[in-house]
Amino acid sequence: MSKHYCDPRLKIFALNSNRPLAEKIAKAVGVELGKSLVKQFSDGEIQINIEESIRGAHVYVIQSTSAPVNDHLMELLIMIDALKRASAATINVVMPYFGYARQDRKARSREPITSKLVANMLTIAGASRLITLDLHAAQIQGFFDIPVDHLMGAPLIANYFLDYNLSGDDVVVVSPDHGGVTRARKLAEILKTPIAIIDKRRPCANVAEVMNIIGNVAGKKCILIDDMIDTAGTITLAADALQQAGAGEIYASCTHPVLSGPALERIEKSAITKMVVTDSIYLPSERKIAKIEEISVGKLIGEALVRIYENRPVSVLFENHS
Repeated sequence: MSKHYCDPRLKIFALNSNRPLAEKIAKAVGVELGKSLVKQFSDGEIQINIEESIRGAHVYVIQSTSAPVNDHLMELLIMIDALKRASAATINVVMPYFGYARQDRKARSREPITSKLVANMLTIAGASRLITLDLHAAQIQGFFDIPVDHLMGAPLIANYFLDYNLSGDDVVVVSPDHGGVTRARKLAEILKTPIAIIDKRRPCANVAEVMNIIGNVAGKKCILIDDMIDTAGTITLAADALQQAGAGEIYASCTHPVLSGPALERIEKSAITKMVVTDSIYLPSERKIAKIEEISVGKLIGEALVRIYENRPVSVLFENHS
């Protein structure tokens, strides 16, 4: 990728959810962030003004829908509307963390499917494309009638563990539930390790109970991988179960560090040696406890943006873990 991207029709704008990541993405592409102003009226209504011409431009808007989720989602929808009315050629939503993704089906009667609702809102507002990272469920791509580029964090996470020689038969990649087996297998393929699966049930939201461990973890270094860690109940319960089963060092990793409620306290007290997360969600310095190691997805997303703009394939990024 060139150090400076000269085409003035390529523009990147940041909203309020994760400006540090947006700056890294813009630096990776080689452009300055676009000029825009986001503020609120006294009653909380969001006002956005784009302070440069974007007529005919291919615009990329960086916004994770992390907490406060609804404010960040409304910011994004209002920005899309502003870009559409200012005659942008394409409006590409870069959503490293896609909020509301956990409600992707009707698990019980009379439940909403909010990830489909968000997909509809983005599309109707005027988005041309979605670029996102490790959706909670891959089938959410099918909720959109616009192109979706679904990037993967596993190769970046693998790089971290390869740098510390955590690979081979002495290591086991562990999925904390059945739903994450594909993600765990991808990481295990890169690290050349076997996998194990934790069989759990979830009696209610944000509560998990470990039932069994499928696979051999005794005497092994274990790497737990998940797409997101919210209250950290699942991941810390899994780590404790692995320790009781005779595992050695226990590492955890995820793409999206939501880390709400008691998460940090649970991680601090758990059997986890180190937790590797990406900067898809902004973590202020006071929330970066000693056990948490952050890696950046800025270069990955920046490379994806350039490839999309130049009509080159993005699929190579799924395998690139060098």
